[in-house]
Amino acid sequence: MTHSTVANPGWVDSILDWRWTWPLARVALTSAYVIGGLTKLFNFDAAVAEQAHFGLHPPALFAVLTILVELVGSALVIAGNLLWLGAGALAVFTALATLIAHPFWNMAGHERFLATNAFFEHLGLIAAFAIAALFTTRGQRH
Repeated sequence: MTHSTVANPGWVDSILDWRWTWPLARVALTSAYVIGGLTKLFNFDAAVAEQAHFGLHPPALFAVLTILVELVGSALVIAGNLLWLGAGALAVFTALATLIAHPFWNMAGHERFLATNAFFEHLGLIAAFAIAALFTTRGQRH
């Protein structure tokens, strides 16, 4: 990994050094998974229907697994304990879910446009989880 020789502007370092930046970033990174997991937990029938819609069987088992990965993985990332494990679980989950839910290569027209955008946005999330794990293991500011 190469490092830039150009220093951050002082105001950027001030934001990055603020004690709440890293915890808030972890909460923001996992927010969609926390909301998704809680929504599925409190509306389990809809979670099962979602899994069936994507052809996953048995759908109830996949709904439970999805809820567990979203909530436990998020908790590990937010807490910062075993962040690598939580980030890895959410990254693998996101990769699988993206392949299942957004197969843009099988679509046409506006549907393909939307699925392509979602697919590559999810790749960005996967990269963010890798960066969070790297940041934690290789030089966290706090």
